[in-house]
Amino acid sequence: MSEQLSPCPRFQFSCVCSRDDAMCLQRVEPFTVSGDPVLAFARLKDLVSRMARTVVLTATETYLHAECRTRLGFIDDLECCLCPTGRVIHVRSASRFGIWDWGVNRRRVQRLRRQLRRE
Repeated sequence: MSEQLSPCPRFQFSCVCSRDDAMCLQRVEPFTVSGDPVLAFARLKDLVSRMARTVVLTATETYLHAECRTRLGFIDDLECCLCPTGRVIHVRSASRFGIWDWGVNRRRVQRLRRQLRRE
C-alpha cells in the first residue's frame, strides 16, 4: 500500500474516510492534532497496536495500515495518515466484504478519536 489513504468504494456503506472526496454518508472528520504531530501519530500507532483482534501491517512515521478482525471474523482495513501540515491525521476504516457494516467502522474511528483526546 502507498502512504495515502485509499478512497472508499462508491455506494459502499461499510467504509468511512476523512478524505475530502468521501461521499456524505462515508465522511468522518480527521483527527485533529494539538502539540507535536510526531508524538500524536506515535500515540495513535500505540493505541491501534493495542486494539483487540488487530494486527498492524505497516507503520511508518506518517502512515499506518492495520487489519481489524470483527467479532464475526470479517477483516476490516484501518488506515491513518499524518497530513504534511501536521495538524490533522486522516483516517479510513473499511470492510473488505459487503456493502453494509452496521456502523462498525464508524464506531471504530469514533472510539479511536475519544482515546486520542484522553491522552
